[in-house]
Amino acid sequence: MPEDVIAWHAVCPVDEIDEEDVAEFWHAGELYAIYHTPSGFYATDGLCTHEEAPLTGGLVLGEIIECPMHQGRFDIPSGKAKGAPVCINLRTYPTKVEAQQLYVGIPINV
Repeated sequence: MPEDVIAWHAVCPVDEIDEEDVAEFWHAGELYAIYHTPSGFYATDGLCTHEEAPLTGGLVLGEIIECPMHQGRFDIPSGKAKGAPVCINLRTYPTKVEAQQLYVGIPINV
């Protein structure tokens, strides 16, 4: 099966997201969560897989995002569900930095 074809979208300048913070990014009506962790920038779906609460209101602890609604936790780089009540992983998206601008790669339908 071929890999997803992605389109790169500018999110913001890198200095607009503090380390251990999360920002929201909307594209085509979908919410994405953009993180600045000690190991770099990451992106995931923006809604918790448990009750669809926006993760952008959550707490970033190193490389973990804690959902603001029921405190379920996810590993940010992998999207893996790490703590109850969440049991479904988040989808992750590639990020890159060019000229101090952060970009997220979102799959496109071909």
